[in-house]
Formats: sequence, C-alpha cells, structure tokens
Amino acid sequence: MRYIGRFAPSPSGPLHFGSLVTAIGSYLQAKSKNGKWLVRIEDIDPPREIKGASSQILKTLEALHLYWDDDILYQSTCSERYYAALQSLLDKQLAYYCDCTRQRIHHLPDSLYDGFCRNRHLCQPASQQLAIRLKQTCPVYQFIDQIRGLQNVDKTNAQEDFIIHRKDGLFAYNLVVVLDDHQQGITEIVRGADLLPVTAKQISLYQLLDLPVPTYCHLPLVLDNNGNKLSKQNHAQPLVLNDLTTATAQALQFLGQIIPGNWQDASQQQLLDWAIEHWDLTKVPQQNSLLSTNVR
Repeated sequence: MRYIGRFAPSPSGPLHFGSLVTAIGSYLQAKSKNGKWLVRIEDIDPPREIKGASSQILKTLEALHLYWDDDILYQSTCSERYYAALQSLLDKQLAYYCDCTRQRIHHLPDSLYDGFCRNRHLCQPASQQLAIRLKQTCPVYQFIDQIRGLQNVDKTNAQEDFIIHRKDGLFAYNLVVVLDDHQQGITEIVRGADLLPVTAKQISLYQLLDLPVPTYCHLPLVLDNNGNKLSKQNHAQPLVLNDLTTATAQALQFLGQIIPGNWQDASQQQLLDWAIEHWDLTKVPQQNSLLSTNVR
C-alpha cells in the first residue's frame, strides 16, 4: 500500500511556526517514503474561521514549496457524507441523542460523561437541537505512537460515550477526522501532540466502523514563553513570507533533524530536498519545547 499522509489546518488564521512544524513534519515523512502528501482544510466550525484564511494558508504552503499531490478536501463541502455516516450510526443504535448540559457533565468525576442518556431513547425534537454521542463499544486502552511509543489510556476515558454531533448543529472533530482520513486513504497521521489525548477515541471509531486504522506520529509542540502551545488562540505571530528558508531551517532543527552547514545559501527547494533525503523520524524529540531562534 502506498504511503499517504496529510496536513489538515483549520482556517482560523494564518500559519504560524507551530503549524509550520506540523506541515513540514508531515510532508517530510510522506516524501521520505515516496508517498503522497495531501492537504485538507478543516472548515467545519464557522464561528472560529477567519475570512480569507484558507487561501492565505494555501499561499503560504506554496511559498514554502510544500505542494500537495491531489485535490484539496474542504470539510465544508462534505456535510452530506457526514450526515449519512451519522444516520447510519443512529440506525444501528451505535449512537444516541443526549440532552445533558455542560454544567451537569462538569460536576461528574473528571468531567467524563457517565452514559446517562444511553438508554433513554431520546428523539430529536423539532424545537431543540440535541447532541449525538457514540455508544462506545470498542474502547481502546493502548496504542502505539511512532514517536512516543506505547500509550496507555485511562480506562474511564477510553469507555466514555463521546460527542460526534454537537448541540449547535456542527459535526464534532472526532467524527469527521476519521471519516475524512478514511475517505482520503490516509495511511499515517502526523500531527501535533495536542491531539494525542483524542487518538484512542478516534481509533475506537475506526474499529466500530470496521475501517483500517492508520498509524500515528505525534510531533512535539512549540511552546511560548509562558509554557503554552504556540497557537492562533494564543496570538502566535504569522509566518513572514520573505524569510521562509530561515523558518524552515528552524523547524527542521526543532524536529531534531540535521541541516546543511551552508543552508543560508540554499534555496527553499534545495533545503527541502536535503531534508527529505536526511529525514529521520527517530530523531524527532518526544518533549514539547520552546522555540530556539538560533539556527546551528
């Protein structure tokens, strides 16, 4: 089976250094295996989206010479497919409606859902939106991450009936990411370690749907000076388009990779070609860390 990887940004703002690390890490892993690298725009949460961010993200990827190998998938165009999967789960009684409030769940141990609505047989009223939860029948207690090794999952967390469709009418990330990765034939998911906690839930959904499970690589997160993940929500600065070679070298160094001694004289494409040839997943650090501005 040919390797297929992907980069799946949300259009909530321009790319910053943290998203560059994920883009480059996923790209190099795919290209080092002579595989395909796809791009998906995860635009299923309109309240968080910024107008024009999708095109800005794609323009930045092109400036980085990170060219995708197939048509871009926009999640906003996939509602019909998502609804069909949702209805199928409901019809098979593998999912159910839930009217529990956030306040109620907040007061439960560790704020983990207790299955209160599992056997209440609620129906969707015309005047009210209800959440839909997956009936967890395939809990995953362990999985292997290609960077961090064996991951053990808390038993209660693994058994939680998690939301796959929100009360506000939006599809939940854990559902659509599985459906889309399968739709695109993704064989390995390379993404940030902030998504490590939901991986077991997503694997359980693959198993419930009887779909092949991809392998996973969770890259270290770039932290700001306060120890928080560098993110759009934390006002991370967008990448400067006139200095992308330096940013690429910094990203490679952050990922534990060697860079050529004369990298300043290399073009962006030459630097990427070098990085593909020398990519070594075993050198990627397991720990999140601050960004070092010195490229050595």
